[in-house]
Amino acid sequence: MSEGSPGNHGNPLRLQIAGAPAEVHAEAWNALLARQAAPTPFMRHEYLAALHASGSAVPDAGWTPLYMLLRQGDELAAACPLYLKSHSYGEYVFDWAWANAYQEHGLAYYPKALIAVPFTPVPGSRLLARDAAARQALIEAVRDWCRDEGLSSLHLLFGDAADLDACDAAGLMRRDQVQFHWQNKPFTSFDDFLASLTQDKRKKIRQERRRVAEAGVTFRVLRGAEITPADWRFFYRCYERTYLEHGNPPYLTPAFFDAMARTLPETWVLFIAERGGAPIASSLIAASAFQTGAGGRFDAESAAWGRYWGALERVDSLHFEACYHQPIEWCIRHGVARFEGGAQGEHKMARALMPVVTHSAHWLAHPAFSDAVQDFLRREGAGMARYLDHLRERSPLRKSGTPSTPRGEI
Repeated sequence: MSEGSPGNHGNPLRLQIAGAPAEVHAEAWNALLARQAAPTPFMRHEYLAALHASGSAVPDAGWTPLYMLLRQGDELAAACPLYLKSHSYGEYVFDWAWANAYQEHGLAYYPKALIAVPFTPVPGSRLLARDAAARQALIEAVRDWCRDEGLSSLHLLFGDAADLDACDAAGLMRRDQVQFHWQNKPFTSFDDFLASLTQDKRKKIRQERRRVAEAGVTFRVLRGAEITPADWRFFYRCYERTYLEHGNPPYLTPAFFDAMARTLPETWVLFIAERGGAPIASSLIAASAFQTGAGGRFDAESAAWGRYWGALERVDSLHFEACYHQPIEWCIRHGVARFEGGAQGEHKMARALMPVVTHSAHWLAHPAFSDAVQDFLRREGAGMARYLDHLRERSPLRKSGTPSTPRGEI
């Protein structure tokens, strides 16, 4: 672990840099996370430590982990995970064009610094801090460290509002992207949810679900300790198959999911599709670790996140059932307020996952490139606003006052 100054004279805060999760006190990290406005299980110490210990996010894979810790005496005042990256894979905020421009001018873009959760495009708190002043000091200390180390750039991905405010003040540039999230009204049942959609979307979903049922497919839904080692092994076969079908090995190793089963079991909900008594597909979602609701009571702060899926057999509409319809039905039944469908995918709107803006922040050390990227982001932002208007015009939600069950609907 190394130490340095946050860069403000007279500031009692000091920056420490840990090179592995084992050097960071897990309880102190998680306690700081729980104080944030948008905590997620993906920022818990157990999750980040599993990425490292499993060989998933390690230097050999292009992810050199560092933990930036701002201390005041023995107190952990602020902290964030930081990775030195030798590529831009597994981030879901694309800067390949920036890297290519650096290369064309004979400059090195990599290694770059990244404040993010590897392979996990889930919005939430990234700069964990006891208060706004500590958060500001942390991002400024990290930015100054990047400059001192001669790094090309610093990027914070999928941050919350407090993170972005601190980044604005530290001179980082904002960038917006779009994801698709489902909101529970709350609904009383899946049919109640369908009644909120336009007739054509309602009909399409019912047809998709009917195809799966008529193919003889049923689902087992398991959470936490209900997921057996055999279930986890079957899930990994499905998860691995999805990546291999696209010509790439999976980002996450079996050891990562073994660690999740041990250290964060209640975070995970597994949907296993079966036909003729044999499993044929699965999808995995995560559920809010800070949920306060129980027994199906609606919890306005709770969330679930779609993560991974795979199938060993082809069944018409099975992907939609496993990845959207089953998780949404589970959220309704358990009073979960929001289901986030992950990165990209306009097709999700047909399942009432609506466009939501997510944010990143970027600092480039080279002044000319920083100016060029700032100009690019202004133009990209204008295009993003037009894109959002276009998406909202295609809303699948039934307009207020429209009959919910038109005569003759199948």
